[in-house]
Amino acid sequence: MTIEDLILRAIDEGKASNVKEVIGLLEGKFTEAEILEELKRLEDEKKIGLNYDVPVHYGFIQYLKSADYNFWLYLVLLTSFSTSATIYLLPAIYPLVITRWVLGSLFILFLPGYTLIEALFPKRSDLDSIERLALSIGLSIAVTPLTGLLLNYMPWGIRLDPIAISLTFFTLSMAILAAHRKFTLGRKLQRRRA
Repeated sequence: MTIEDLILRAIDEGKASNVKEVIGLLEGKFTEAEILEELKRLEDEKKIGLNYDVPVHYGFIQYLKSADYNFWLYLVLLTSFSTSATIYLLPAIYPLVITRWVLGSLFILFLPGYTLIEALFPKRSDLDSIERLALSIGLSIAVTPLTGLLLNYMPWGIRLDPIAISLTFFTLSMAILAAHRKFTLGRKLQRRRA
């Protein structure tokens, strides 16, 4: 049986759904370079489809470090930490308080919903930009009061610190979940049927 037959059979039978699994199945019989070369050839002949959202040699940690694929994640992290810094480090005097208002509004009215939408719909083709924006704002308006409702029944109550910490935790955890889902989907293989 040829390497092509083995790859196509593994994909058809569901034994391999990403490049890493194909390499794991065939590594004893062929070298990694031969397998990758054959995968590229099969894609060129339109027998399989490779999703290039994630390079085949990347692990999740390398993927997180890559600004090429995670620019949105870095913006979320920067905005979250900048908001926390303006809340706790900047004095509440007139010119500086505007920064707090702008970042706080973005942090409350956009980021929780945006990261949740990215986690629920990791593929760009799932939603267009306008839908993502509208759903991000709508879900943020839903998540923030629910967070406040939960905090109301906790010992900490509804105050600045618990709200800031819980929204930061929610936003960052959804962002990491979204990045992991994007990484996993980016490694998928599919067989193209003519």
